[in-house]
Amino acid sequence: MKLLIVDDDAIFARTLVRALDRLGHPACAADTPEAALALARDRRFDAAIVDLRLGERSGLALIEPLLGVDAGLRILMLTGYASIATAIEAIKRGAFNYLPKPATARQILAALAHDATADEGSMVEPPATPTSLRRLEWEHIQHVLAEHDGNISATARALGMHRRTLQRKLAKKPVQE
Repeated sequence: MKLLIVDDDAIFARTLVRALDRLGHPACAADTPEAALALARDRRFDAAIVDLRLGERSGLALIEPLLGVDAGLRILMLTGYASIATAIEAIKRGAFNYLPKPATARQILAALAHDATADEGSMVEPPATPTSLRRLEWEHIQHVLAEHDGNISATARALGMHRRTLQRKLAKKPVQE
C-alpha cells in the first residue's frame, strides 16, 4: 500500500515515513496542502494520512480536494486534538477513518485496513491500555511549546497556567507508557 503523509511536523512525518517503509508500505510526506495535492496529482497513492492541524490551516479542508484528485483514495485523519465534532466532520467530508495521536505505524495501518462496510463485530479493538492522562498532558504541553518556539511564558499563557507551574511540569521526565 502506497501512502501519502500530510503533516506540518517534519520530525513526526519523517519518523512515520521510515516506520511505514520498514513495514513494507512505501510512503512520502508533504508539509502543506499544496504540496500534498501536487504529490497526489503526480503519483498514485492508496491512502493518505492527514493531520487535522496543518500550521494555521485545517486538514479537514484538504479532504475534498484530495478526493477530487483520486476518488478512491482512503483518507485517515490523524490528530493530537481529537474530538467527536472533528471526527464527525472528517467522516462527513469523506475521510475513511479518524485516529487520535499518538498512534504507531501499526495502529495507522490497522485503521486503514479496517473495512468501513464490515459489520460492527469486526471493528478494530482499541488498545487494552489507553494513553494515560499524564502522558496526554505531557504531549499537549510539548506541542504547544513547539508552537510558541520554546517560549515558556507564551506557552504558559496559551495553556492558561502559571509560568512556574509549567516550568515544574517541564522539569519532570515524560511519563512512559
